[in-house]
Amino acid sequence: MRQVELKGRVFLTFDIEAVTGLHIGGSDTGIEIGGVDKTVIRDPLTNRPYIPGSSFKGKMRSLLEKYLGLKQNQRIGQGFIHSCQDEEEYKTCRVCQVFGVPGERKFGGPTRLIVRDTHMSDEEAERIARLARTDLPYTEVKTEVSIDRVTSAANPRQLERVPAGTTFGPAELVYSVYSVNGSSPAQDVAWLKTVIEGLKLLEDDYLGGQGSRGSGKVRFHNIQVRVRRGTAYLEDPLSVGQETYASLDDLVRDWETIESAIAQSLGIAQE
Repeated sequence: MRQVELKGRVFLTFDIEAVTGLHIGGSDTGIEIGGVDKTVIRDPLTNRPYIPGSSFKGKMRSLLEKYLGLKQNQRIGQGFIHSCQDEEEYKTCRVCQVFGVPGERKFGGPTRLIVRDTHMSDEEAERIARLARTDLPYTEVKTEVSIDRVTSAANPRQLERVPAGTTFGPAELVYSVYSVNGSSPAQDVAWLKTVIEGLKLLEDDYLGGQGSRGSGKVRFHNIQVRVRRGTAYLEDPLSVGQETYASLDDLVRDWETIESAIAQSLGIAQE
């Protein structure tokens, strides 16, 4: 029998700026002939583009797996991902501990990281409507041409993107700190750095599709770190570190101090 005790949660909130045009694909059903070939995903209630938590979390995990050189040992669709195959491997794998393993794994513990969908605020939507003359509501249409290398025939196609300079937010990542079967939760606090590494890797890579062709560069601003203690869960969360970090680089420079403050707030002795 497994015993799991929640020691507290760490909340990372920040704004996501699209430095270049951003394309996270939506459904192409109902597109008329002559329309856009690849559309972006939109909130059905507001018709505004948004960033799905699944896309954000999946990209972070993929980058971390490659960064750490983990084995790509499980097929997903047309590709492969890493997933621990036994309990001994899982005990020391910070990616599977933080991001989770498939439900059929009997040894898997609680997933530490939750990634929310990130929407466009009313203020940002109004700013875009006021300043930009977009091709479609809140988006641009980028025309690309692929060339047949045998016949040299041109094949134009249209891609919908969120324009560069658009900001989504606040984004929210929720990281849970647990004690499992009496284990020290200090390891969970230390593994939180994996999330920060994933964010930094993502800033240097791209989010969504068409990244090798210029789309998807993002930057994180106005970062805040707060802690809600398991011993006082109904109280307001505690701010950790500076009130707001202007950039991810500022957060990284102060990370040792932040990590220590998180452990202290949760009453956890660091190893």
